Amino acid sequence: MRYTFFRPPSAMMPPPSVPSIQPPSVVFSAGSRPSGGPAAIAVGNFDGVHLGHAAIVGRLVELAGRLGVPTGVLTFDPHPARILRPESAPIPLTTPGRRAELLAALGVDEVLVQPVDAALVALEAEAFYDGVLRGRLQAAGLVEGGDFHFGASRRGDVALLSRLCAADGIPLEIVEPVARDGESVSSSRLRSLVAAGRIREAASMLTADYRIRGTVIEGARRGRTIGFPTANLAGIATLLPADGVYAARALIAGQNPLPAAVHIGPNVSFGETATSVEVHIIGWSGNLYGSALDVDFLDRLRETRRFASVDEVKAQLTLDVALASSIATAT
Repeated sequence: MRYTFFRPPSAMMPPPSVPSIQPPSVVFSAGSRPSGGPAAIAVGNFDGVHLGHAAIVGRLVELAGRLGVPTGVLTFDPHPARILRPESAPIPLTTPGRRAELLAALGVDEVLVQPVDAALVALEAEAFYDGVLRGRLQAAGLVEGGDFHFGASRRGDVALLSRLCAADGIPLEIVEPVARDGESVSSSRLRSLVAAGRIREAASMLTADYRIRGTVIEGARRGRTIGFPTANLAGIATLLPADGVYAARALIAGQNPLPAAVHIGPNVSFGETATSVEVHIIGWSGNLYGSALDVDFLDRLRETRRFASVDEVKAQLTLDVALASSIATAT
């Protein structure tokens, strides 16, 4: 690939750096950006990596092709709201690693994660542009959504960004939001759908099935005594779907995805009140204690409810597993 190097037309030196701000870390790289050279850049949280994000990435790939440079996406961890208003910060839909995986699948050459702390959120918009976008990332062009904001107090918007890019002679492209059912696809909309258990509806706006990752811990071992052993998950960093029973796929390292039935919520039939996440991997047996397990959700089967006896529990689980298996193998 041929690389074109850019320099601000009004200056002989590259843009200033911001030594007080932690540098971003490269989470994914296709190896096509030698020595941190110039790239077409998109910046945002990209949480969930939904259809709106895919539209931005698609335009980014087009711009990079015209400029003869690779693509890069800068995302943030944690979400800036966790520093500014921790009491109301959104629970993430994706971990940084999962975000990078999904962005790479869309064709991004490099994914970087910018650590977020008090120094970053206090950085003025112009300083973020000069030091981070043009300095550290060497942005040769930018692609953003129309609601993009940056810098302290979110003062920077696409109008300011347009003026800054014009002064530097680099292209800026603004992507209109993607709409579904008359409403823009957004991470906040997806959080509402997932939190309500509307997994199938959320999936129609995502670029991949909704996934959680947890570590398998020892549970009450009740499931195996009634013929439905489960992997109990802890340490889940992303948003849990609403309480209920779901059709899903479990991803065990080194194996093809396996159909699964997942219960989220307290086991009220056994007098429990704490929420648990229990994954019954259909047709599989083995020891996963201490291992990480990914679960891709496909659809919600039913709400949680109390049963009068163990026999009623077993009868319902038989129906749940059959339906979950049918959905997992059909999609």
